[in-house]
Amino acid sequence: MVLVRPGAPLTAADPPLPVPGPGELRLRVAACGVCRTDLHVADGELPGPKLPLVLGHEIVGRVEAVGPGAARFRIGDRVGVPWLGWTCGACRYCASGRENLCERARFTGHGRDGGYAEAAIADERFTFALPEGYADAEAAPLLCAGLIGHRAWAPVHAASPLGLYGFGAAAHLVAQLALHAGQRVFAFTRPGDRPAQDFARRVGAEWAGGSDEQPPEPLEAAILFAPVGALVPAALRATEAGGTVICAGIHMSDVPAFPYRLLWGERTVRSIANLTRADGEAFLALAPRVPVRVEAIPYPLARANEALADLRSGRLSGAAVLIP
Repeated sequence: MVLVRPGAPLTAADPPLPVPGPGELRLRVAACGVCRTDLHVADGELPGPKLPLVLGHEIVGRVEAVGPGAARFRIGDRVGVPWLGWTCGACRYCASGRENLCERARFTGHGRDGGYAEAAIADERFTFALPEGYADAEAAPLLCAGLIGHRAWAPVHAASPLGLYGFGAAAHLVAQLALHAGQRVFAFTRPGDRPAQDFARRVGAEWAGGSDEQPPEPLEAAILFAPVGALVPAALRATEAGGTVICAGIHMSDVPAFPYRLLWGERTVRSIANLTRADGEAFLALAPRVPVRVEAIPYPLARANEALADLRSGRLSGAAVLIP
């Protein structure tokens, strides 16, 4: 399913089978998660995608061909491909362990074709072995909702209560990490979204309400998964002095002006950008120990536009996954 231009529906295509280059793998795609970042690319909110483009960066597949010099995996191995698809390895960010900020990075489903397809090419260096115990559809959301969620949660892994704004694919995984760590979780959804609030309570949230509500007590930290800039001052208002508000999305609407008193008191606002391979290894080792359970909602590949529309409208309780 191909994006020809931003703003247009994906179209079905039947291109030649891709050939892996040096250090690359060709995967037979078993499942690919549908992420809000895919929406931002498809809607033209993230600039510079290659076109035409195959979206999708939560890829689970089995190795079916290896390029020259590729030796990490064997034919038939099950592997996962995340958003970070390639880095230069030489810039000041890569050299200092911050490859997530690489100035020349290429991202799966943005600068490299992704997994809304029957086959995909991946750089083996940016490919993960996947833990046992997860079906293909369950493993796919771990590769972004899980990885980026884990990176966003790590700086506030001891904060309690922890507020999660936007209770979807990432938040339902992060909530489980937080509960495993002994944190109390408060969930914030679209105002009046009772199904999402019920879902949050089923996952283990102590309190669930609308993003326009104040929690029953001040938050020590908050993570914003919803791409709504107005939630930054809302979360600051709900957070105690010394607290942290983390913006976990790759795109967000403009943050409105707000009074300095909401930031004063040594509150911190920070963003999370992409991921590193070390993040991936850490989360994929932790997930089965918790264990993190994934609410996967499968769609046939041909219904990719429907899956994106359901995500856009907030109709999902869990993570949409395309199955070729």
